[in-house]
Amino acid sequence: MISCEKAALICNKTQYEEATSWEKFKLRFHLLICKTCSKFSEQNGQLTSICEKAKLQALSEEQKSQMKEQLSNKG
Repeated sequence: MISCEKAALICNKTQYEEATSWEKFKLRFHLLICKTCSKFSEQNGQLTSICEKAKLQALSEEQKSQMKEQLSNKG
């Protein structure tokens, strides 16, 4: 059986569709036994769903640089 730490890593990879079939199988088996990780996985899925609904966007590197420059010029 995999450790809880490994299960959390696979859970995160699964959210981003980066986990292999074998990893997903090991995670499912672990979640059957470990209620703590099962709860973590459920909450992680909910958080991902909320973020997708919010349509969050990150600033580009250029936008970040411009913002830093503007802030340093005001100081």
